[in-house]
Amino acid sequence: MALNIPGVAVMIFFYLLVLGIGIWASFKSKREAKKGQGDKTEMALLGNRGINLVVGIFTMTATWVGGGFIVGTAEAVYNPSMGLIWAVMPIAATMCFIIGGLFFAEPMRDNKYVTMMDPFQIKYGKVPTAALSLASLISEIMWVTGTLIGLGVTMSVILDLSYTVSIWISAAVAITYTLMGGLYSVAYTDIIQLILIFISLWLCVPFAMMGPAVVDITETAFNSTFQSPWVGTLEADRVWRWIDNFLLLGLGNLGLQNFHQRTLSASSSSTAKITCFAAAFIVPTLGIPPILLGAVAASTNWNLTSYGPASPIERGETGLILPIVLQHLTPTYISIIGIGAVAAAVMSSTDSALLSAASIFTSNIYRNIIRTQASEHEIQWVIRISIVVVGLAGTSLTFLDNSVLMIWMLRSDLTYTLMLPQIVCVLFFRISNGYGAVLGCVVGMLLRVLCGEPLLRIPPVLKFPGCTLVNGVYIQRSPIRTICMLSAVVSILLFSYLASVLFNKGLIPEKWDVFHVKAQYSTQPQDEAKYETKEENLKEVNENNDVCEPMLESTC
Repeated sequence: MALNIPGVAVMIFFYLLVLGIGIWASFKSKREAKKGQGDKTEMALLGNRGINLVVGIFTMTATWVGGGFIVGTAEAVYNPSMGLIWAVMPIAATMCFIIGGLFFAEPMRDNKYVTMMDPFQIKYGKVPTAALSLASLISEIMWVTGTLIGLGVTMSVILDLSYTVSIWISAAVAITYTLMGGLYSVAYTDIIQLILIFISLWLCVPFAMMGPAVVDITETAFNSTFQSPWVGTLEADRVWRWIDNFLLLGLGNLGLQNFHQRTLSASSSSTAKITCFAAAFIVPTLGIPPILLGAVAASTNWNLTSYGPASPIERGETGLILPIVLQHLTPTYISIIGIGAVAAAVMSSTDSALLSAASIFTSNIYRNIIRTQASEHEIQWVIRISIVVVGLAGTSLTFLDNSVLMIWMLRSDLTYTLMLPQIVCVLFFRISNGYGAVLGCVVGMLLRVLCGEPLLRIPPVLKFPGCTLVNGVYIQRSPIRTICMLSAVVSILLFSYLASVLFNKGLIPEKWDVFHVKAQYSTQPQDEAKYETKEENLKEVNENNDVCEPMLESTC
């Protein structure tokens, strides 16, 4: 197959369009910054906390509907061992946004935090915050990797363009406009990207379904025609694993800076909450097209297509099913449009992850730990360098595996078992402290490693009920990720309580109290007032950093 010249031309046009919008937004951002009296860091990372409701909904939705979301959902539906019932990403996102809007958006926005790590900085100090910040950085890098893989496999199949070239060009464009305009560029480009995703995906579906080699998907939904029914089955011994995956992909995203950056940049706490609720209903609608395309793939006689004679399953190309459907079951011009949808989805998620990682490193590691006296000019350069480094790191990891679903699951695993327990405890349990955070992190990570992970070829040491040997690999039937997450929560609270008792009762000398638990949890009213003052001081600093002119004025 020769290089698809028309397809390449269309992609070049799309990239220039997105890059142009990003550059325009960066100039607008600079003009707005000159009108205000705050620092440029706030403008770059949070868009001056002035994102209105409409733009907020666009950028929140576009961030979630990435290459991993589209390609991974289609892969799950087509995979005979999974099926529709296991393609939980669209519905899991709804749960994430509803819970986030109900419990997380308001306290985070009202306290005017810059990143999700700020409450840790206030309560636990530098050392625990630095360790947790590194874990958060890793999850953001994996987000970049998963989204870029989705684009790389699609472009390499349809355009016959090198997998490597496809990924690096896409990463370069996203890095460039994120560098220039920060959240301002990300928000405006998300608007055009989400519109393109919606139109392009729905345009591809009818053409794929009407292919001559495709059987009516309603007939194959519950019947084994070319493979197992694409609806899938949920056997009794897999119920706990399904629940585990659903909670993992839903609640795990609450431990991502990506989510909290959108709520923190909102013009008000009410805007942040409404943004979450709106996205909760929009995201699942964008999951319908990849579900249908996965069903089409499961309903296709591949021997009658240009792809045959063997099916994608037999060739071991399940992870490429979306681009294969577009390439072999739709007209050329439609497949090119489908490429545009995937490219838009990838860039809308990649730029968000780049900025999220840069926010955490700059605000919580560099400015608060490495260089506390850094100038505003220096911080601006740190943000730029962080975006480039994270982009390069995430892009480099795309060559380790081409399964979007695997990268998505591993990234969610990290945020679910490690970051979610931490942010829940720091926001909602006054008793939590630095000792509990560190030991809870150790317990959660240790348990997760001991439970094993087939995707990383780690054999289980702890074998929960139902653990069975399948094709030489031990499979845990119990909800091991949820067990590890809950164990981490209990450990954080338990060790926090023990530490406060030991130091407050003088059982351990106060000079050994490196996290200042005695001062934080003293039973004396004046000590409690001191802690409140410390928290209010940081909140006041964040408020003083706000630029006076809102970036995108609106009321809701």
